[in-house]
Amino acid sequence: MKAHDVINQSQGWTLAEWQAAYRQHGAQPADLLGRLVDSLDPADPAWICRADATRLQAQLADLAQLRSQAGADLTRLPLYGVPFAIKDNIDAAGWPTTAACPAFSYVAQQDAEVVRRLRAAGAVLIGKTNLDQFATGLVGTRSPHGAVPNTFDPAYISGGSSSGSASVVARGLAVFALGTDTAGSGRVPAGLNNIVGLKPTKGWLSTRGVVPACRTQDCVSIFALTVDDADSVATVAGGYDTQDPYSRPMPAMPAHLARQPRLAIPAQPEFFGDAQAQAAYDASLRALRELGATLEPIDFTAFRELADLLYQGPWVAERYAAVRALHERDPDALDPVVRGIVEQAARYSAVDTFEAEYRRAELARIIQQTLQGFDAMVVPTSPSIYTIAQLRADPLALNTRLGTYTNFANLADLSALALPGGLRADGLPCGITLIGLAWQDRALAEFGRRWEAAQTTKLGATARARPAGGTPSAPAGNGQTVLVAVVGAHLRGMPLNHQLSSRGARFIEATHSATAYRLYALANSTPPKPGMVRVADGAAIALELWELSSAAFGEFVAEIPAPLGIGTLELADGRRVKGFICEPCGIAGARDITEFGGWRAYLRHLQGTEAHQGEKP
Repeated sequence: MKAHDVINQSQGWTLAEWQAAYRQHGAQPADLLGRLVDSLDPADPAWICRADATRLQAQLADLAQLRSQAGADLTRLPLYGVPFAIKDNIDAAGWPTTAACPAFSYVAQQDAEVVRRLRAAGAVLIGKTNLDQFATGLVGTRSPHGAVPNTFDPAYISGGSSSGSASVVARGLAVFALGTDTAGSGRVPAGLNNIVGLKPTKGWLSTRGVVPACRTQDCVSIFALTVDDADSVATVAGGYDTQDPYSRPMPAMPAHLARQPRLAIPAQPEFFGDAQAQAAYDASLRALRELGATLEPIDFTAFRELADLLYQGPWVAERYAAVRALHERDPDALDPVVRGIVEQAARYSAVDTFEAEYRRAELARIIQQTLQGFDAMVVPTSPSIYTIAQLRADPLALNTRLGTYTNFANLADLSALALPGGLRADGLPCGITLIGLAWQDRALAEFGRRWEAAQTTKLGATARARPAGGTPSAPAGNGQTVLVAVVGAHLRGMPLNHQLSSRGARFIEATHSATAYRLYALANSTPPKPGMVRVADGAAIALELWELSSAAFGEFVAEIPAPLGIGTLELADGRRVKGFICEPCGIAGARDITEFGGWRAYLRHLQGTEAHQGEKP
């Protein structure tokens, strides 16, 4: 495909497709992004502020400098030229931050830490998105810029508060978007728009440079069309921030769930009379069982009580703290519903706050102990969906219902991943959410990929079919993951592949080495293994690339027996990755099998030749 052929085809691309456009097809950011930005509708209520020519050109200049520093290796810029959006309670240098309240507006002097990390990886900001004012709501209707309609039916809500971010991703206008999630704002809009919503463990993604809602509970969330994209973006954006007092370093944690996971589900799920939502959830549970999961009902009482505390307890005082100066100066500047919520802060004393915190800790302990015996929990992302008119008629009660399966997560220090769950009988999206203990983010994503691979729905609200088996993106490459090339017994379907899969490794692609290697079938090796040696007169060898967490990579390397080891391999496209090498002494008595081009071809040769039936490599 030529560069000019991709310019008009970028809407709805995944991260891998944007990477391929630049790395393989020679596309230029100015062309792709210029067309994209020009296509954005100024009347679209999902946007509060869009990139203009000046902002785009400034970012393209910064991108050119990053490209110059990276040289020919674009893998060093995993988000090179990728368009993204951010919720307008997150700072971007030189852009206004309004939190959907014009009277609050200010021009940010520097990027929020998460935005800085994304731009350093090459991402280009194309706009700031609409939200429930001050991130107070799960509905997407509490904004002076108008309600953000559902991407499947404009009569319905998009969900909030990160309504605009979910909308632009679902329609393929941005590859990913940042939201925030305090009560479910990174999950409910995902479920109602058929996309992925990653709510990280508190402290993984810095909240420095984010207008707080409840500062002790806030998370920056990620919307994307696929789990791979959300996880890759989180890897770039996440990491310990010494200047954020609520940031936490990620501990070494398993990056996978059991192949046949034991999943908790609410014993008596509540759908508030929505039979279509219940039927869709039941269908999702059947699909989980088909994937090998065991589902066990649990008592959901503690989860419900903790969910109620977020808005019916003193945590509303945190919301008031965020807007106190504006409220004291000009209370009418606030949306009436938002104002009514934050003014509840006056109802609670300091004693009430401590008593509520004690109860929060008790409920959180009950929840964590309940989940301890499970791989994860699965809940409906929301119990129902409502029209914009219904929300305006009953803004508080219906908002509370939408938080039934989300409000408790941050109060209990849990991780969560909202996934598309197909369409209801009326054609509206629904979703499920995987919930795990703190720092199970990577394990939830790994299972999310398995779920996603079995889905047949379109990507978001686009007309694009979901790629078979998913669309693996290149790893983020920020030191938290390692790309490993395998050539023999660790290939898919081979006897030692379990050493990768059991550690949550992710298959990236099948490719070839540079033409600088020879492959040998080692003697007296059980199971049979090849050895790869770099030489002056070699050939390209078939191999597979797998992605491992740094911790898992260390465990994997420890199992490699001599004469094999891990070194640096050169790929056919010039990339250099970690991979298997063989000590020169290891090829004594080995058979040179370079002519077969790879281990699989050699094994097929053995199986198909009677003369070699008894031969062991």
